[in-house]
Amino acid sequence: MTRLLPDDISPRVRRLFQAARTEIAALAALLIVAVGVLSFIELSDDVTEADSQAFDLAVLHAVRPFVDDPGRPWGPWWLHEAAADLTSLGGVAVLGLFAIIAVVFLLLQRKRLSALLLVVGLAGGVMLSEGLKAVFGRERPPVVYQAVETINASFPSGHALLSAVFYLTLGVMLTRAFSQKRLKAYALGVAVLMTLIVGVTRIYLGAHWASDVFAGWSVGAAWAMALWLVSWFVAKRQRRAHAHLQDAPDPELETASAPSGK
Repeated sequence: MTRLLPDDISPRVRRLFQAARTEIAALAALLIVAVGVLSFIELSDDVTEADSQAFDLAVLHAVRPFVDDPGRPWGPWWLHEAAADLTSLGGVAVLGLFAIIAVVFLLLQRKRLSALLLVVGLAGGVMLSEGLKAVFGRERPPVVYQAVETINASFPSGHALLSAVFYLTLGVMLTRAFSQKRLKAYALGVAVLMTLIVGVTRIYLGAHWASDVFAGWSVGAAWAMALWLVSWFVAKRQRRAHAHLQDAPDPELETASAPSGK
C-alpha cells in the first residue's frame, strides 16, 4: 500500500476543498434558478389580480406623490437627474457596448467559454424579454407618470431582466478570476448593486410597475445562474477532454494546486 507523505497531503487537501466549494456553488446556483422561476410564475399569475394592482399603484403613488403634478417624482431635482442617467445602465445599447468590451477582454485572457456564454446570455436575455412582453402584453403605468419614453409592453421589465443577466453573469465570472475572498465578494456585490440600481430607477421614473421589475429580476437572475451552471458543467467536461473551447487555467490556481517538488 502506498503511504502518503506529508508533502503530498497539502495539495490533495487543497484540491478536495476546492472541488467541494465548486459543488456548493453549483447547488447555490441551482437554488437561485429554481427560486427565480417560481417567483416569476407567482408574479405572472398575480399580474391581473386586484391585490397585485393595488400594490403596484401604492408604489407608483409613493414615488409620484404630487396629485397636481403626477409626473413630478419624489425627492430633490438632482435625484431625478441621477435616476434618469443610471437607468440607462440597463439599456440594450449600453449593455451591448459593455458586452463588447467584456468579450474582447475575455478573449484576450483566453477565456473562450466565458466569452461565448456572455454573448449567449445577453442575446438570450433580449429574446426572453421581448418574448415574455409579447405573451403578457401588459400596459405600462399611465403616460402622465412616466418620466422617460417607453416603447413596448411592461411585463417584465427588460431593463431589470437584462441588467440582472449581464451584471450577475459578469460578476460571477469575476469571482472565478480572483483568489482572494474579499475581491470575490466585492465583484459579486457590485454586480448585485448595479442590478438593483437599474430596477429601482425604472420604478422611480414611472417606466414600470414594481411587479414588472421584480419579475425582470427573477427571470434575469435565473437565466444568469443557468448560464453559470452550463459554464460549470461544460468546463468540467472539456477539461477532461482537453477541448480548446475551455477557459485557460488561472495561473494562480495552477500554482496553488501544483504538488511540491520536495
